[in-house]
Amino acid sequence: MTYVLLVGGLLLVAVVVRVIGDVVARRRGRRIPVLPTLLAAVVLLVLTAVFDTAMIAAGLFEYAPAHISGVRIGLAPIEDFAYPIAVAIMLPAVWELTARRARDGA
Repeated sequence: MTYVLLVGGLLLVAVVVRVIGDVVARRRGRRIPVLPTLLAAVVLLVLTAVFDTAMIAAGLFEYAPAHISGVRIGLAPIEDFAYPIAVAIMLPAVWELTARRARDGA
């Protein structure tokens, strides 16, 4: 199995959770803001590029060429960037879905 298939599934789950979180938020009379999600995604992507490149350059780990697409940013394969994107998409929805009802005034 390639990393592309794995991260594709992860991103699909993240989007589904986000949609569910948006529906729940709207029923509560709120919205999950998009700008903080985008800012978090940018910060996480930059950090991933810097630190993955540093860790790969230090020889802490490597990727089997047969399992990655071959596209890289720095030394990090493009597939590594799906994880921070998934977190940025999903975390606000998880926060909304796990919010206590007391916070909602119920």
